[in-house]
Amino acid sequence: MALRHLTLRDFVIVPALEVALSAGFTVLTGETGAGKSILVDALQLALGARGDAIWVREGAQRCEISAEFDTPAPDTPAAEDCLGWCREQGFDIASESLLMRRTIDRAGKSRAWINGSPATVTQLRTLGEWLVDIHGQHAWQALTRPAPVRGLLDGYGRIDTVSLTAAWHTWQTAAQRLAEARAAQQRLSETRERLLWQIGEVEKLAPGETEWEELNLRHARLSNARSLIDAAQAAVQALEGGEDEANTGALSPLALAASALAAQQTIEPEFADTVQVIESCTAQLRDASHGLRAYLGRTDTDPDQLAALDERLAQWLGLARRFRLAPEALPAQLAQWREELAQFDAQADLATLQAQTEAAHKAWQTVAAQVSAARAQAAPRLSAAVTAAMQQLGMAGGRFEVALTALDKPAAHGGEGVQFLVAPHPGATPRPLERIASGGELSRLALAIAVTTSELGEAPTLVFDEVDAGIGGTVAATVGQMLRRLGHDRQVLCVTHLAQVAACADQHFVVDKQQGSNGSPVSALHAVQADTRVSEIARMMGSDAASQVTRAHAAQLLAQAAAAAGESTDNATGGDTRANSRPSPERKVKR
Repeated sequence: MALRHLTLRDFVIVPALEVALSAGFTVLTGETGAGKSILVDALQLALGARGDAIWVREGAQRCEISAEFDTPAPDTPAAEDCLGWCREQGFDIASESLLMRRTIDRAGKSRAWINGSPATVTQLRTLGEWLVDIHGQHAWQALTRPAPVRGLLDGYGRIDTVSLTAAWHTWQTAAQRLAEARAAQQRLSETRERLLWQIGEVEKLAPGETEWEELNLRHARLSNARSLIDAAQAAVQALEGGEDEANTGALSPLALAASALAAQQTIEPEFADTVQVIESCTAQLRDASHGLRAYLGRTDTDPDQLAALDERLAQWLGLARRFRLAPEALPAQLAQWREELAQFDAQADLATLQAQTEAAHKAWQTVAAQVSAARAQAAPRLSAAVTAAMQQLGMAGGRFEVALTALDKPAAHGGEGVQFLVAPHPGATPRPLERIASGGELSRLALAIAVTTSELGEAPTLVFDEVDAGIGGTVAATVGQMLRRLGHDRQVLCVTHLAQVAACADQHFVVDKQQGSNGSPVSALHAVQADTRVSEIARMMGSDAASQVTRAHAAQLLAQAAAAAGESTDNATGGDTRANSRPSPERKVKR
């Protein structure tokens, strides 16, 4: 899952650049100020670092960075975690690569994509943590802060602190609820009394869920009972007729019409259908008349019932005005107050809250004890591993210790603090890392820790940005060999100014600054092999790069690096290295 391609457009002083990277150990070299670290900065932005308009090249509207990675091999932890996360987030992983792309415009607005789908910067950062581990030139500064130090030890010891953090939050949440309940006892009591009174007042009314609508409907009927009765009686008379002989009603003429047509339907068959229609209408009208008579039989003005309804409606309205509610909202408000009362009663149950807090505390203590035991086992192993690396980095006799100290108060990360102590030479008393005065010793120690912990990391690509500052000579050669060995299993990218480190690389790129068409500086990147690589190594050695003596020394340095790695001299100068086994054309700035 190595970094395959890195593409830049209008980034700082880079108009356009595309570089293809191989597996193994790759170095980036060049004159001071040429822009070697620009590629590292660009990669960090593609991986979700904070964006800013300062990255946009002068005169351009926006910059663009794309980083393409190989997808992890199937049935590996990286595939399960990384690709599983991609699936959960909805990103397409059907291709053989993961493409992370980001743009930043002149206003500082950032946009991002993962395999062509829009993504957030947080999603870039999350995915980037599986892909790349970056060690900066001031990496030692992080080693003086508690969180990074503790994270290195936990990572080295494969210590899972997720459950510890979860148990801590559970405990703190329970403790906060208990403290709030204790502090608010008076307030809770007053609120509870108010809720009890409100609930009692509404419960006296006992409002039904649909009672308000039913009351209004019944009241409307009783209030208009006389008009309703008169209308029903008038309809019955219109259908059946009245006492007046002239008013025969609608049913009698219909019956006569049906009878007259029925008498002639044997002669005129078409009359039969008309008779059926008339008889059907007559039957429906009789049903309507019977229904109206039944309504009249059960309907009365009933002034007593109307008075009772008036009183019930008045109770609803009065209670609604008291609590400033719509009458129909009273049942829902009663249910809400009952729920609030139950919550207050639960909060006021100090005994239960106390028990929950104590149980959460014990659960955290159990997990914290397990983490403490794991750290106690990992600390001496990390101490020994870094101490061994120090011996190879010019700190012979030096000693590295991981100190665990009990905290006065428990914390989310456990019951102990983690500190790195260093004795830079024999006989010295181990002291905190920040109290080491020598910048070279700090750089070497940071490199020893980085290499030691990176060997057990999961990110397939490691980036070292001038972490070899402050060292030289045989120590620098050792650093180069260490990074080369690390590149056997992981892809390693290193920005360096040391010839001894660069000589150990499988793939070598040179960054140089040129003058653009408008006179402004631009950075270019090109791969070096054979004679051009000898020339670059000679330049890095600080002597006359064109002299035969310097070039011979550079060639010898490459040969020694190759011999230490078990390769031929041809491979050392880039003639047939593993990293350059595929065509590696020069990658320069596009104009």
